[in-house]
Amino acid sequence: MKSISSLMSPTNVSTRLSWSLALALCGLGVVDSAPAAGSSLREALTFHASFDHGPDADFGLGDRRLFNAPSMNQPRTGTPGLPTNGVVSIAQGEGKVGHALRFHRKAREMVFFQSEKNFTHAKSNWSGTVSFWLRLSPDADLEPGYCDPIQITPREWNDASFWVDFSKDERPRLFRLGTFADRAVWDPARRDYDSMPLGEKPLVTVARPPFTRERWTHVLFTFANFNTGKKDGVSALYLDGKLQGTVTGREQTLSWEPSKALAMLGLNYTGLFDELAFFNRALTAAEVERLHALPGGVAALRQ
Repeated sequence: MKSISSLMSPTNVSTRLSWSLALALCGLGVVDSAPAAGSSLREALTFHASFDHGPDADFGLGDRRLFNAPSMNQPRTGTPGLPTNGVVSIAQGEGKVGHALRFHRKAREMVFFQSEKNFTHAKSNWSGTVSFWLRLSPDADLEPGYCDPIQITPREWNDASFWVDFSKDERPRLFRLGTFADRAVWDPARRDYDSMPLGEKPLVTVARPPFTRERWTHVLFTFANFNTGKKDGVSALYLDGKLQGTVTGREQTLSWEPSKALAMLGLNYTGLFDELAFFNRALTAAEVERLHALPGGVAALRQ
């Protein structure tokens, strides 16, 4: 089983949506619906890190500094800036737009942003979107073991957590979205994760993801109806603007202490990472396509 210092296990979920389910999801932003009056991508944006002006974020409602820590076991004792040993650097001119972060090798050191106010939290009816770009060939570039390009949580990977990862053993590697409620909600018996039936794990799995060194791939996930106390939570994974699958019909209660939540980047990752953005609601399918197509990146939303 994965701990906060040893990452994820493989599984699979169906990505086929029935017509009736698609209709049910319209109001949650997973498929097209008209945004609320006066809403826009710009107004929904709460955080953006382009890495064009250094490691710190360009825009945020909270602390915009990027921190580093010796390991995941000491994340909140981090110091501002990139690690001094060069495991993560600014890749000049190599970004989707401008510069990017380059993770040179699998390393114990980690980098992270404080989530408080940047990745906005709501105690009831919580929704949001996370967007970023990756450039790598997973089977050639990643070292053995699980790899999380992003993980957002105040606790553990399986306890009130959002993450996307590349799986450990499969060839080609699977790409997955995990949206885990409080463990007391989704797994009160605290079972062995690896032996759980696949359908009981809150994952979206992409068997042949389109990542390559030759071009950038857009990764985006949305979530809606979290912290309602009902089995109506929805999360959705998009790659290059196209829906890959959803997790539905689950109670998604995530009880956070916002001051303890971190957005950890590049855990065991090797490759380029760029244009990290958070939004305070689930974007619609049309908005996802628009964001994917922006020629100037997220900065264009703020001009």
